[in-house]
Amino acid sequence: MSEVFITRRVFPEAKDRLKEAGIEFEINDTGEVLDKSELIGNLEGKEVLIPLLNDEVDAEVLDAGDELKIVANLGVGYDNIDVEAATERGIMVTNTPGVLTETTADLSFGLLLAAARRIPEADRFVRKGEWDGWELIQPQQGVDVHGKTLGIVGMGRIGTAVARRGRLGFDMDVLYYSRTRKEDVEEELGARYVELDELLEESDFVSLHTPLTEETEGMISESEFSTMKEDAILVNVARGPVVDEEALIKALESGEIRGAGLDVFEKEPEVHPGLKELTESVVLAPHIGSASRETRLKIAEIGVENAIAGLRGERPPNLVNPEVL
Repeated sequence: MSEVFITRRVFPEAKDRLKEAGIEFEINDTGEVLDKSELIGNLEGKEVLIPLLNDEVDAEVLDAGDELKIVANLGVGYDNIDVEAATERGIMVTNTPGVLTETTADLSFGLLLAAARRIPEADRFVRKGEWDGWELIQPQQGVDVHGKTLGIVGMGRIGTAVARRGRLGFDMDVLYYSRTRKEDVEEELGARYVELDELLEESDFVSLHTPLTEETEGMISESEFSTMKEDAILVNVARGPVVDEEALIKALESGEIRGAGLDVFEKEPEVHPGLKELTESVVLAPHIGSASRETRLKIAEIGVENAIAGLRGERPPNLVNPEVL
């Protein structure tokens, strides 16, 4: 019987590594997300579950895997897994930290630039054959990025990497709000720690990099948008529920803020229809923050190595809940 179940297709290199280790596995190779009943139906006799971030692994799923030893999540975040329930059942949970920092920071800054300079609109304009030559006042006038103020909400690895791009690449002033002060970042980049309200009031660009917790869910809503500058642009590559999408749409439609660059959404893969209708200075991406081939392959490889270590009775390199040992 197979020891491992993988909920979605992965790179051949990851499957080859399992084969090299002599580990049998089954995989949902369709690319389609399994519903809970389908996921549960594939767990009989499995010692390892390798899910993606949009696979909900709650207590019911964990109970169905009565032989589960490890849940090796393919991603840095693991809010899709009930870690407390896993710990109570003696099940190890792992993630893949560090590998996607620079790749996600690239995408974050790309969304910022695309929204500020209205690049997707300009692309559609050219493709439709509507461009009839250069003029001083062109339809896709945006706003400058260089020399502006960048506000980072959540100065972890990715937030720091985005701040570094802004400060060193675009001569931006950096403000940040985070759970803890980051004196090394302050020294390196001249970043200034402020409370959230002050960050929102002063920033031309606000980039979100917080984990999804009870405290951060809906943390950017009506009050926060009313505090932001009218020319401000919001970027979210963190988690969709950090932003109240109804409030965001209202803020964009009313001109409370200028624009947004979003890689994550409240109810993925659903996208609020109101967001789809907004095209001016609004850029939407299908959760591709880490989607370079190099990075996604590394995520798969790290996830598989975590699984192999757990099956061998070793401590996985990226154990989230060490108290189970």
